[in-house]
Amino acid sequence: MTTSKKINTLLSAGALALASTSTMAQDMSITVTNLTQGLHFTPLLTSAHTSDNKMFMSGEAATAELQMMAEGGDISGLASMLTNADANNNENPAAGLLAPGMSTTYTLTNDSGNTHLSMVTMILPSNDGFVGLDRWEIPTEAGTYTINLNAYDAGTEANNELRGSGAPGMPGMPVPPPLDASYGMNGTGITDTESNTMVHIHRGSIGDDMADGGKSDVDNSIHRWLNPVAKLTVTIQ
Repeated sequence: MTTSKKINTLLSAGALALASTSTMAQDMSITVTNLTQGLHFTPLLTSAHTSDNKMFMSGEAATAELQMMAEGGDISGLASMLTNADANNNENPAAGLLAPGMSTTYTLTNDSGNTHLSMVTMILPSNDGFVGLDRWEIPTEAGTYTINLNAYDAGTEANNELRGSGAPGMPGMPVPPPLDASYGMNGTGITDTESNTMVHIHRGSIGDDMADGGKSDVDNSIHRWLNPVAKLTVTIQ
């Protein structure tokens, strides 16, 4: 082999190695901002995964794993499901609740060639409301990208707007200790049935202005919302 051919071969091998490395590892800096006046978000789950995997889909029935997250803020089922599918996850970057107007920034390293990004977090107070990003295609070009996120209803529980345990299948909204004082109590319930049992855009809380009694344990001067409820900023390096 001539010297020039050897050099070309070495350069080609180096280029292939570099391309392979960039294909296998992609760092994303992600910021989630709570855009609401009075809602808190439970621990976030963000995942880079293949196009045939998902956390949820509008118009479809919620999985048991989605129900765990949407009714009680438990992301462990979804995280395990995606990990088993070779996804790259970031769990609970805010180390607890994300308060109104606050942001959390974290890094997600996608080292498995996954092509889509999803994110979920439960809304408090709500029965089974959550913020969701469904299979956003990760750009191949470096840059900063912003996505506004809507609130969804998992369709798994009636929106009675009453205090409860947050256990899957049990009525009522979970009440973490930091939020106890902001909830009302002794409401009679907004409803005990829902006509739409599929994942759908959340209608928002109705609430009332009675701290004790009334129909709802949600304060209508604090906890009402309109979409979008969150902003996701993704910087690809």
